[in-house]
Amino acid sequence: MGSEQPTPRQIWEAEFGASPIRDADYTTLSGIPLDPVYGPDDGGFPGQYPYTRGPYSSMYRSKLWTMRMFAGFGTAEDTNWRFKEIIRAGGTGLSTAFDMPTLLGLDSDDAMALGEVGRCGVAVDSLRDMEDLYAGIDLSTVTTSMTINSPAAPILAMFIAQAERAGVPRAKLGGTLQNDILKEYQAQKEFVFPPRQSMRLVRDSIAFTAAEMPRWHSVSISGYHIREAGSTAVEELAFTLANGFAYVELAMQAGLPVDTFAPRLSFFFNAHIDFFEEIAKYRAARRIWARWMKERYGAQDPRSMQCRFHTQTAGVSLTAQQPELNIARTAIEALAGVLGGTQSLHTNSMDEALALPTEKAARIALRTQQIIAHETNVAHVSDPLGGSWFVEELTDEVERQAEEIFAHLDALGDGSMLEGAIRGIEENWFQGRISDSAYELERRMNSGRRITVGVNAFTEGNEEDQIPLLRITNEDEQRQRKRLAAVREDRNDDAVAAVLRRLGDEAADPEVNLMPTLIDAAEAYATLGEIMSTMGTVFGRHVEVPTI
Repeated sequence: MGSEQPTPRQIWEAEFGASPIRDADYTTLSGIPLDPVYGPDDGGFPGQYPYTRGPYSSMYRSKLWTMRMFAGFGTAEDTNWRFKEIIRAGGTGLSTAFDMPTLLGLDSDDAMALGEVGRCGVAVDSLRDMEDLYAGIDLSTVTTSMTINSPAAPILAMFIAQAERAGVPRAKLGGTLQNDILKEYQAQKEFVFPPRQSMRLVRDSIAFTAAEMPRWHSVSISGYHIREAGSTAVEELAFTLANGFAYVELAMQAGLPVDTFAPRLSFFFNAHIDFFEEIAKYRAARRIWARWMKERYGAQDPRSMQCRFHTQTAGVSLTAQQPELNIARTAIEALAGVLGGTQSLHTNSMDEALALPTEKAARIALRTQQIIAHETNVAHVSDPLGGSWFVEELTDEVERQAEEIFAHLDALGDGSMLEGAIRGIEENWFQGRISDSAYELERRMNSGRRITVGVNAFTEGNEEDQIPLLRITNEDEQRQRKRLAAVREDRNDDAVAAVLRRLGDEAADPEVNLMPTLIDAAEAYATLGEIMSTMGTVFGRHVEVPTI
């Protein structure tokens, strides 16, 4: 007779025993010892397929989530100062917010950029700005996320170029590029090129990073903006994972075996105010991703099946009225992210319904995470709500409704989730679903059926003076324009012209990976606007045509 197979608990115990464990007091305040996980011996465990209870066996007992605070304003020098403040305050990762001109691939001296430079993020026009942005920060030890989509490939090229000039080879760079262009057409609307041409750039960056940047996440597939645009939790989950399946098919069509790139795909979800629904959403996401990756796409590496994600508390839930109450909202939403098993977390500041966060407001937001991590003891136990009748049934229902959406997109694409996602954009199906959901929520709020404290109920206190705000001035914009003019004056224009000609030629050949030439363009100090315009002459520009 053969030896008996180990039980799921025995497998988990062996994996947990081999994990490094943080030095912490794993008891309640009353001294009651806490096990790392609870549940029946034959039930699912963290770190085991389909990962409903978490992607890692030891979860936060080995390592707390990364406290990755989102920051960016004014010039690169301004944001570099804020980055260093975040690190000094105990932040463990950086996340870069770019201003609207940068997000749209425009230089700061473009006529369309007037009045927007540095307002909602940092202005990055060239390699010079990228060098200043991360000056004095050791990128071999600090992971960096960049929230950029249409110009993601040239921004990544600038990031690589500045890191290597600072002595950090690309293979040692750790972090994440958002690079999720599909959700731009669906929700956020910061697109430049048509969908199919934009997907070529995503393909090129996935292939390049898979070959040369083993620590880099090539796409952060983002439901956050879908939810902020007005979707439901189920739509956020389903649209996001459907986009993820589309990127998997895109890379596989380019000849990449699934296990060579899928482990470096990550996700980005919203943490909204409906506490238990958010937790169920995260648990369902892990289960769905694992099953699809294994059964449909043939993944064999467990890392390809593990849905690892960043979470940000819901900006759309914040109110301009009684803004101090946003501290409580953010704490509740952050707790949902942690109980749902997030790998990194950004907590919004109380003033973000009014302006970019002040230093004090950003510090309070970070301290909120630190209180959850070090005072509440919720990080001591993996999936502490697993087994709750309510949470388990809600997880199942979220999964069921998401599968209905997948079936629609699969049919729309004639068996291809990639084609279904693109056709859904071209036919405005995603946009229509989000619009309908946003309208329904607004209708419930206007009728009083859905209460938002300080907005449609409990409005006493709205007359109070507003809190201090961060102001970005016209002088900041002028400073950035002068910085850009200096770059143009100092660089070798012939070298810039030559590399842009090569970029245009290669863009016309869909078989060429553009990343090496984009890095060359960055090193020549070609500006973001010049690079995007060069590709735009080949790819064209996208104009959304609404359906009535």
